[in-house]
Amino acid sequence: MQTVTPSRSWLRAEVLIVLALSLGRSAVYSLLALVQALATGPLAGQSTALNTSLRENPWADLLFQLLSIAFALVPVALAVLLLTLTAGTLAQALRDLGMDLGRPGRDLAWGLALTAGIGLPGLAVYYVGRALGATVEVIPAALDTHWWTVPVLILQALKNAVLEEVLVVGYLTQRLELLGWSPRRIILASALLRGAYHTYQGVGPGLANLLMGLVFGEFYRRTRRTLPLIIAHTLIDVVAFVGYALLRDLIAT
Repeated sequence: MQTVTPSRSWLRAEVLIVLALSLGRSAVYSLLALVQALATGPLAGQSTALNTSLRENPWADLLFQLLSIAFALVPVALAVLLLTLTAGTLAQALRDLGMDLGRPGRDLAWGLALTAGIGLPGLAVYYVGRALGATVEVIPAALDTHWWTVPVLILQALKNAVLEEVLVVGYLTQRLELLGWSPRRIILASALLRGAYHTYQGVGPGLANLLMGLVFGEFYRRTRRTLPLIIAHTLIDVVAFVGYALLRDLIAT
């Protein structure tokens, strides 16, 4: 496939469209949710639920959960397709994103290290935010209990990781580089976007995810690998989602 060199105006429009279809839209709604929550009353007395049931019937709920995951990943497919036009081949686009399987051991090791380095501090920031009244109560898993609950929560965690790390780190970094942005400016923009679409959870999680974005952005700048970021993000969310689902009766008491 012949490579395509898009113009600067094309790149700007492309980035805006991809983000408007995905996490940019989420950021706008999340910021509006934060404003509404602040206007309602103290954040400490409010809550938000993740991974909720979509239908009362268990089989219909499973179907809609899987459809929701699949459709949420469509912007990732679009971004990879657009990167392929620039890279020349799909294989090269995946290598540029650092999503190829050329170094599984090292990617896994970095993913585990990032999980430990980001997950525990992030949990600490959440509880500090709750103590300061700057964070709403986050219920990580509000799905009804079925045989498929844990597998769906794992898929949700993987979906979040692929969506965020491919778009907010890999895709956005490559496109902003073509626009001539400096590495520092790119990392800051990526981190601000990540923080913004988490502000529906409150100020604390927004700041925690901004810091996470700074670390992940710098990691990608140095290594050009998103696979370790996907591994780390998936593990962090699996622990939060599945751990809460399995232990919520103990947590509630």
